[in-house]
Amino acid sequence: MCAMVSTDRLLAFAAMSFLLIVIPGPSVLFVIGRALAQGRRAALTTVMGNTVGAYVLVVAVALGVGSVVERSVLVFTALKLVGAAYLVYLGVKAIRQRGSLRAAFNGEGPAGQSALRTFWEGFAVGVANPKTIVFFAAVLPQFVDRDQGHVALQMLLLGLVFNIIAVTSDSVWGLVAATARGWFARSPQRLAMVGGVGGLAMIGLGVTVAATGRKD
Repeated sequence: MCAMVSTDRLLAFAAMSFLLIVIPGPSVLFVIGRALAQGRRAALTTVMGNTVGAYVLVVAVALGVGSVVERSVLVFTALKLVGAAYLVYLGVKAIRQRGSLRAAFNGEGPAGQSALRTFWEGFAVGVANPKTIVFFAAVLPQFVDRDQGHVALQMLLLGLVFNIIAVTSDSVWGLVAATARGWFARSPQRLAMVGGVGGLAMIGLGVTVAATGRKD
């Protein structure tokens, strides 16, 4: 399958993906918020959810659904607003539950939330990330060599390259944020503050996503 995509195209796409990924977007900020509020395990679980969500977008683009999202203002806006509303919901929930963060340090799990639920919340943020949707729908097809055939497989390969870079970068962000969390954990007041600030950050992120427009 690698022979379908030239090395030049692969490296060019990897470079463009890296530039997009290193600039913190909804997924990165969400991972950081989870790391500060719930710790390393929740952060890495969120990263995995984000990654699977992003690859669902790759599959959608490969099957032609992505072009519909990109070309339809209505579909794009609806998906964007759903994602934004979900971020605001999670932010409000984080603020309301900030006092329960201490349970995570007493062996009761990540703020009383299961790993599976954390994964699916990360998945929801990843699959509804407007920045990623636009990138896959508008940029990914440009790196496909249609003369080589197997267009869908080429897109899946390029999407895999994107996800490898993303999971590495997001994991680093999450681990660094989780390390800083230890300082807050030494004080219940600091820990509650983390939950509050993380919740406000997610609400602000949701509002930002909702306000994100299209260049057309």
